[in-house]
Amino acid sequence: MVIDWLAARHWGVRAGIAILSGVLTALGFQPFGWWPLLPFGVAGLTLAVFGARRVRGAAGLGFAYGIGFLLLGIGWMQVIFVQAMFGLVGFEALFYALLGAVLKVATRNRWWPVLAAACWTGVEFTYARFPFNGFGWMRLGFAMVDSPLSWVLPLVGVGGLSFVTALVGQGIAALVVAPVRRTALTAIGALAGILALAAAGTLVPAGQQVGTVNAGYVQGGAPGGGVYGLGEPRTITRNHVAETYRLAERIEAGELTRPDFVVLPENSTDMDPYSDSTTGQLVASAVQRIGVPALVGVILAGPGVDERQTASLWWDPVAGELSRYIKRGIVPFGEWVPLRSLLLPIVPELQYVGEQSVPGTEPGAMPVKLPDGRTTTLGIMVCYDLVYDDFAYDTVTHGGQVIVVQSSNAMYQGTGQIEQQFAITRARAMELRREILVVTTSGVSGLIKADGSIAFTAPDHVGASGVVTLPQRTGLTPATWLATWLELAISLAALVWLAVAISYGRMKQMAPESERST
Repeated sequence: MVIDWLAARHWGVRAGIAILSGVLTALGFQPFGWWPLLPFGVAGLTLAVFGARRVRGAAGLGFAYGIGFLLLGIGWMQVIFVQAMFGLVGFEALFYALLGAVLKVATRNRWWPVLAAACWTGVEFTYARFPFNGFGWMRLGFAMVDSPLSWVLPLVGVGGLSFVTALVGQGIAALVVAPVRRTALTAIGALAGILALAAAGTLVPAGQQVGTVNAGYVQGGAPGGGVYGLGEPRTITRNHVAETYRLAERIEAGELTRPDFVVLPENSTDMDPYSDSTTGQLVASAVQRIGVPALVGVILAGPGVDERQTASLWWDPVAGELSRYIKRGIVPFGEWVPLRSLLLPIVPELQYVGEQSVPGTEPGAMPVKLPDGRTTTLGIMVCYDLVYDDFAYDTVTHGGQVIVVQSSNAMYQGTGQIEQQFAITRARAMELRREILVVTTSGVSGLIKADGSIAFTAPDHVGASGVVTLPQRTGLTPATWLATWLELAISLAALVWLAVAISYGRMKQMAPESERST
């Protein structure tokens, strides 16, 4: 029996299997995109845990899995700070240590495949929110956007997709543990149910179309990667102004349709256009040259000393700024440093994070007036906003009709981070059943259809611009009101189930002792 064989092996063999399983799981994510490997990675951790003698050993195997998974999955962080990468990998691997421990408890239960999948959901739910607002970048659901299972997204969201993916992995593990007819029939039945759910997801329509808008986009290009990816002060601003001028020339020449508005990416200015007069003049000149309102991604000084905010400004050619959205999802150790006073003396390199970013508090839904007098509401997500389910959902629950994502990936040029983020955006398009226009400083900019497929992408590392026609849509998918509550319910169910299993196990151990004492 496989489990007996694993239990008899040296702990290093089980640790090696755990690390390899983490690597297999990471290979399911972009830039590799080998999603069929991902359930086998999940199964591999469960099998390694089966062979552990104690819960403590299972926690160690979970930690080893997390190291293998995250070193490959988020190794792109090394272009910023190698120390930050190792720190984040080590810290987040602790959640997988917790996962290993609870999986060991779960495997003692008769219905362990379901409980183990629920444990995956519970751990993902936790680390996507805690601590420091969480780091939910590597959730299983984000990797499965090209799989047949992805069509559960408009029904149950990313959390639901993570659960069914983990359940498939547990089914594989169950077949290895007990390769008998009954297990095979149960696994086939469960898979059929999951595929039926995915088939039902294909019936969720895209939001009702109530009109169209022509949106221009500007990708100015950035000098390079790493902490100096934006280049010298105002370099990124001048690049985007120049590309906006080129777009205006193509429109005037009749090559492109005149847009209703133009979208520039996050950090299309690297300085506050209100406190730096040169930056302000550059932005105003670009918007006046294009002749229509622009959604401009800027850095704003404040609100306090040594603080900044990332904002999307609706900038009119005549009146200037009319509306703003403040980015809510800010990256720990990228845009702000938790425990800053404690960590800066220990890791001086963190000073390159600069001023502390302060998150906004309002939903990313911006009502705007177009030049022809029509009105629409822009659903706006800025870069790391994408990772948070509620930030994605409230773009439409608060009335967003046209969804745009602004991002600055200049620091990560040449790494897998960019492709991972684009895959996350595709998952959001499927959840919302809305088209999403993605505009970045240096790539990947493009248009994602409501079914998650890619309409086009602009060349990366260079300047690019154009005009696209976007549907204005209304309506909500089940995921927008169900997914968060469902993920929470699965997580709580796993917690209660584990508590009952532990208590029942202790009662069984105490019973023989009571019998002996009588």
